[in-house]
Amino acid sequence: MTQFKKLFLPAGMLFFFILFAAACKNSDSVTQPGDESLNDLQALQKLVDEDESLQSFEPNYNEEEAMDLFGGGLAKAIFPVRVGQRMSLVDRELVVDFDEESDTAIGVLTKTFDGILFIAASYDEFTLVPGEKPDSNLVDTLIQKEFSTVVTRNIKFVKVRNTENPERNWKIGAVSLPEGGTGSANIFITELTVDLPNGEQVVVDDPNEFYLERSPGYRNQIPNLNRGEEVTVTVEMQSTYSDTDFVSLTYGALRGGKHHRAKKRFELIDETFDGQFYTRTFQQSWVINQGRGHKHAIINAIPKQVLFDDETEVEEHSWGMPYLVR
Repeated sequence: MTQFKKLFLPAGMLFFFILFAAACKNSDSVTQPGDESLNDLQALQKLVDEDESLQSFEPNYNEEEAMDLFGGGLAKAIFPVRVGQRMSLVDRELVVDFDEESDTAIGVLTKTFDGILFIAASYDEFTLVPGEKPDSNLVDTLIQKEFSTVVTRNIKFVKVRNTENPERNWKIGAVSLPEGGTGSANIFITELTVDLPNGEQVVVDDPNEFYLERSPGYRNQIPNLNRGEEVTVTVEMQSTYSDTDFVSLTYGALRGGKHHRAKKRFELIDETFDGQFYTRTFQQSWVINQGRGHKHAIINAIPKQVLFDDETEVEEHSWGMPYLVR
């Protein structure tokens, strides 16, 4: 029977463990229980921290401010002009199951964010010109709503050698897509379809169980895109609300900065109702015109009343898709 060892490494505990390990090294002939696994866990944590693809999620999830929207305006009744969210990482935990028989490990990475939803709006009705940005002079109020989200993704690790240095022994073998949100049962994404320029289609119905495999040293299943190519994203979701939900795509930012980050609103292309849930299909395309590097496309789904009522609490569901601009 396969045996597993489960270890937890909450944020902030690494320094404590290093001191503990150093204190236990009284002689070369004494091996403290768990030392080898602890070193392996630290090595896996470092792999995650240094991975450009994994770390490109937050610069796109954290929009920092109310952003201009392309592909349709928001104004209908209460006249929002721009919408954005500032996300601050407040807790992070990597939980790893080591399979000693197969030299593999599976990690669950959980991140908790405190967020502020910014709604830049006007109290006066206005008309948007199709294809043009809303004029900033339209904004006469800024509404801020606090909320919290939890984002998870799974990571498969593979042991590729057995040296004395654990950092050289492990590679990331596959990563799942990230999924997160406020935990609302009223609005949730059910399927994501990505049509790539080369004719391939990626269909996802469970982000944490959809893995992008990697061969050693090469990210072979993460979509590789060239500048000037177009990608089409189709999102299917369910909602208990009769008003059409606000679904947006944020993309383009590299790790460590917001440069080239852009945001577009999805367009509703189909809707049905089964007596309990509205099943809605949204679609949007974008042309790759940002700089090279690892990035994430983030889909956020929010009920309409969150944006059009200053008292309604935030509900949100988010999925992400990594990609590489060559």
